[in-house]
Amino acid sequence: MTNWTLAARAAKMNPSVIREILKVTEKPGIISLAGGLPSPKTFPVEAFAKACEVVLGHDGAAALQYAASEGYAPLRQAIAEHLPWNVDPDQVLITTGSQQALDLIAKVLIDEDSRVLVETPTYLGALQAFTPMEPQVVSVASDDEGVLIDDLAAKVGSGAGKARFLYVLPNFQNPTGRTMSDARRAALVEKAAQLGLPLVEDNPYGDLWFDNPPPAPLTARNPEGCIYMGSFSKVLAPGLRLGYVIAPKAVFPKLLQAKQAADLHTPGFNQRMVAEVIKGGFLDRHVPTIRALYKHQRDAMLEALEREMAGLGVEWNSPQGGMFLWLRLPQGMNAIELLPEAVERNVAFVPGAAFYADNADVRTLRLSFVTASAAQINTGIAALAAAIRARLGQG
Repeated sequence: MTNWTLAARAAKMNPSVIREILKVTEKPGIISLAGGLPSPKTFPVEAFAKACEVVLGHDGAAALQYAASEGYAPLRQAIAEHLPWNVDPDQVLITTGSQQALDLIAKVLIDEDSRVLVETPTYLGALQAFTPMEPQVVSVASDDEGVLIDDLAAKVGSGAGKARFLYVLPNFQNPTGRTMSDARRAALVEKAAQLGLPLVEDNPYGDLWFDNPPPAPLTARNPEGCIYMGSFSKVLAPGLRLGYVIAPKAVFPKLLQAKQAADLHTPGFNQRMVAEVIKGGFLDRHVPTIRALYKHQRDAMLEALEREMAGLGVEWNSPQGGMFLWLRLPQGMNAIELLPEAVERNVAFVPGAAFYADNADVRTLRLSFVTASAAQINTGIAALAAAIRARLGQG
């Protein structure tokens, strides 16, 4: 009998809590407010069908061949031109989704026991990407505007124990939906520069604003002190698995080498398809339709919460963009314990504890408002409220 000996790091790998919850939502009749999936209504299928004909008709052999590890040059150029600061296309690395960007950054910047700073709470997928490198992940206290600068300074460390970077999502954060204010961004960039602390800025949701665009990116304020990640998953389609990294010249070559070792290159056909679709200002016409849909569904969720949660002691925020809303249950309740009772009532959510690197707030949970219809949101929030009332002894 063969004995497989797993690497020590494999023991630290855990299944995605969200992916496990999504299995529950496959049960017939479940209204899922859990998944971080974009609405399929927003996928520009017709535009991709036309692009496919063009790409295969123009140079199909090249589209189906191996390609440069850095990415398709016209797409890198288009990304550089789209960003709101001066970006050299040679700084753009195309990745297989922004999740791969997190993996590459972890491989290049993290050693065993390295200190890594994150927001409180933070994106679960980032924690999963960092964990195999066996870092010491430290949460920086955060409020509705993002990380608290004084706590950042207190936790950055020094010498060999100094933090390698702070990972941060300034726009419509997953999981909370919050947005970092302009003043907080300025203070963060200034303090990070003083401390010599690199920033890793993740921005998959920044184009999904409802009324006003978010403030300028952190990277625009200090390009040499930041790595920036973006994605086409939320503005075109996630199935393409197409993301990108903007990295300073001091880091880019090593990210490229890690990319080469991981998968040689992101699928060239997908890159050419996206480059063709976004020609002629397509995103400027398409993304506002996504914003309008998501704003309508956010409004439906806020109205349902006001109506159904009255008097229950539940707190929630009002995100100004993105896909998520953050809710806090009454004192003494636990979202993990509430979930099966909610599922019995045919509604699912994501307990917030999974998004904390440490000291999880078990009263929190994440709700997504983008894939359920307004009618489903109304039904789902009513069912969630009924589960909460039952827990409180009011049902």
